[in-house]
Amino acid sequence: MAPITLTPAERRVVQSSELSRNSAAVFAAAEEAPVEVTRRDGETLVLTTKRETAAHERILEVAAQLIAVSLDDRGTLEDRLARPFPWIKLLSVQDQRTCAQDIIDTARGAFVVNQPGRILTEIKAWQNTAEAVAAGWGQEEPDWLREPVAVKKPRA
Repeated sequence: MAPITLTPAERRVVQSSELSRNSAAVFAAAEEAPVEVTRRDGETLVLTTKRETAAHERILEVAAQLIAVSLDDRGTLEDRLARPFPWIKLLSVQDQRTCAQDIIDTARGAFVVNQPGRILTEIKAWQNTAEAVAAGWGQEEPDWLREPVAVKKPRA
């Protein structure tokens, strides 16, 4: 039997008998994208990775948090987002506004184009920025050299 090949966004469909006969190929395909396993005697199943399932669960968790933020009318958008994401308050006031708007805009767009994982990327990028600010990055002026310094080639 030929190995299963698929494009990253494609969902592969196999019969349960193919899973029995060629499980290694089906499992390899499931590591690339979810695989639908059709059965004569029951509902179609989806074979996917634990990582994919965990990401899906995290996206739903974030979506629930964003819905709660949107329904809350106490405070600014930044203040409301700081409840589920307290690290936002480590950012400057202007960056808090930008972060809040970026998260909402990314969430809306990501769901429209069926790429909800983009929300997690956006949130993680802003969290990394907040962590860098908390560590002191970007708060001190650089100490510029007045004269150039000759540096030897490392491999010489």
